[in-house]
This record gives sequence, structure tokens and C-alpha cells, in this order.
Amino acid sequence: MTAPAIEDLLRELTPQVLGALVRRYGQFEGCEDAVQEAVLAASLQWPAEGVPDNPRGWLVTVSSRRFIDQVRSDHARRERESAMAAEVVPEDVPDTDDTLVLLFLCCHPALTAASQIALTLRAVGGLTTVEIARAFLVPEATMAARISRAKQRIRAAGSSFRLPEGAEREHRLRVVLHVLYLIFNEGYTASSGGELHRADLAHEAIRLARMVHTQLPEDGEVTGLLALMLLTHARRRARTTAAGDLVPLKEQDRAQWDRGLIDEGTELVKASLAGPALGPYQLQAAIAATHDDAATAEETDWPQVHALYLILERIAPNPMVTLNRAIALAETDGPRAGLALLSTLDGDERLAGHHRLLSVRAHLLEKIGDTAGAYEHYRRAARSTASIAEQRYLESRAGRVRKAPVPPPAT
Repeated sequence: MTAPAIEDLLRELTPQVLGALVRRYGQFEGCEDAVQEAVLAASLQWPAEGVPDNPRGWLVTVSSRRFIDQVRSDHARRERESAMAAEVVPEDVPDTDDTLVLLFLCCHPALTAASQIALTLRAVGGLTTVEIARAFLVPEATMAARISRAKQRIRAAGSSFRLPEGAEREHRLRVVLHVLYLIFNEGYTASSGGELHRADLAHEAIRLARMVHTQLPEDGEVTGLLALMLLTHARRRARTTAAGDLVPLKEQDRAQWDRGLIDEGTELVKASLAGPALGPYQLQAAIAATHDDAATAEETDWPQVHALYLILERIAPNPMVTLNRAIALAETDGPRAGLALLSTLDGDERLAGHHRLLSVRAHLLEKIGDTAGAYEHYRRAARSTASIAEQRYLESRAGRVRKAPVPPPAT
């Protein structure tokens, strides 16, 4: 087995092994450290000596021994150590996959969203602290402290390793989906740094969403989220030039879109919309499918996009949804209608100074012939984003507006 294949196998097995240890020993923090040590040992040993016949069992056995060694070193709990150390590590590892339970634990409500993301990538995604820190452009020590605090808060909360029931389970599942959504968004459009996207994070979010979908195939929102990721990720190759410059959706070469991902995502959208309930991820996936179904930008069914945003705005009100609806409304009813809708967001503190609001207003001002206003808003938008790729794009738009002849006013 090649090194990349071993890496993929370890990433797949990590949450299963951690789930097995936490279920057995009940100490998330100690078990997580032990599993990371076992994974490191495997990554060094397996390429040279070969993958064992039962790689999951090998990891559980090594992790268990590492965990017991950790317990033995804690002199303050000698009696408990002796009892646990006397246990014989079983050769037969249960086939149950506790990955979903582990995801619920990592997305514990006692944690902040940033901690939920970091812990999910570490414990379920199998990423190292260095990889997570690099992805979010923070020092390794900062990310290590964040992950450590997250594990301590889970321990302090006294959470048991089980799937919650009833309304609590539904609520926690939505938190899990939101965390995966945030991971994907950061991968698809990085909030800072020189690269527009971070493919490793986007791929990891899709992998984890597939994992959840495998365990909950009948959940419409789980299906919708996976569909949304696939339909959006399908455009990745066309989103930047060879030099790394941003290419907006309207100008993308659609021949570069991944038709395999689009076909898979479209089928998932159809399946998700066939259920009795309708949620925000299903609607966002339907919007993405509408864009991906158009052979050219001009063929986009904007009335349908706008109608879907109207529904989304009713069931999940959010200023970013309204902003996106303004874009669709401008396509159906003209840029002035879009600007009128944007004006309703001016008092919303959640979008105050946000580069997306500024850039959309700049675009619509440009379309009605207000080049001075468009220039000012493009410049403000460029100053408001930490993404270098977005900064370059917005500055280039400002430059073009300044040099362009004044067009006749749009209606």
C-alpha cells in the first residue's frame, strides 16, 4: 500500500478507534492523545513493515496500551491505574462505528464554534495540530491551547459518550452540520491569506459529510449539506486563473466544472427535496444546482434562484441570505431593485463594514452607471477583507471602474 493510501486509511480509522477507546475508558482527553500517538506510530511503521491484516484492531490495541501507560504515570490515581492496567486488551475489536457519537461529542454546546471546528478536525478528521493551525493561519501553540481547552471543557461538562435522544439529538445534529458547513466554507473561500481556497479543508468537510450521510441517509438536511458541498466544490478549478486570481461565477469557464460531482450532487438534491421537511441546506443545495444546471451564465434561471432565496429567507432569516437574494433580484428586476433591498441591511450590525455587502453594492452601482460610488465601495470592500485573492480582485474592479467611460444609466 502506498504512503498516500496509508494516510487515507489512517484518516478514516482515526475516529473509529477514538470512539472505541472513549466508549471503553470514558476519558476523551486521554484517549485522544493515545490515539494520536498510535496513528503517528502507524504512519512511521506501516510504510516500512506493511499494513497489518486488521489495521483497526492494531490501532485500538496500541492506543489502549498507550492510554494505560498514561494512567500508570498518574501517581495521584494509583488505585484506578492498577485496576485499568490489569485489564487485558481484547484482541477482538467490536465492529460498531462510533464516529457519529464522536462528532456529537466534538460539537458539544459547551464549546465555542472555533473550538468545535478545531476539535472535530483533530479528533474526527485526524489532522494534526500543526495542520489545523496552518489551515487557520494561527501559531501551533495557539491551536494546541484551543484544542486542550476544548477537551477540558467537555470533561468539565461531564458529557457521556452516547448519542443524545429526542429534541436534544436533533439540535446537536444541526450543530454538527453547521460545524461541517463552516469547515467547508473556510476551505472553499479562505477568510484570510494568499490562497482563495484551501482544498484540504474542503475535501475533509466533504469526507466527514459523506460519513454522516452514510449513517443518516434518510435525513434531508444531512443529504442537502453533502449535495451543497459537492455542487459548490465542483466549480473549484474554474474559480481562479493560473496566477491565482479570482474569477467570479459569471465569468467562469464552465467546461472546467466537475460534471461528476455535479451529477452526484444533483441526485442528492432530488433525494433531499423528496422528504417531508425542508431545511436551509436543502434550499442552498437547490440554488447551487440551479446555477450548475445552466450551460452559460446567461441561461441561469434567476427567477427560480430568487424564489428559492425567498423561501430560505422565511425559514432561516439571515442577512447574508438577504444579500444573496438582492443579487438574484437585480438579475430579475434590475439593479435598482437590488440596491433597494440592500438598503434594508444597512442597519444590521452583523454586516456592518462586511466586504460582501460593500462589493455587491459596488457591483450594482456600477451597473446603474454610478462609477464614483462603485469605485469607492470596491476600494472599501478591498480594505475590509483579509483574503489577498479577494483584495486583488476588488482592487482590479475599482481600477477598471475608474478607467471605464461613464455608461448610460441603467433602469
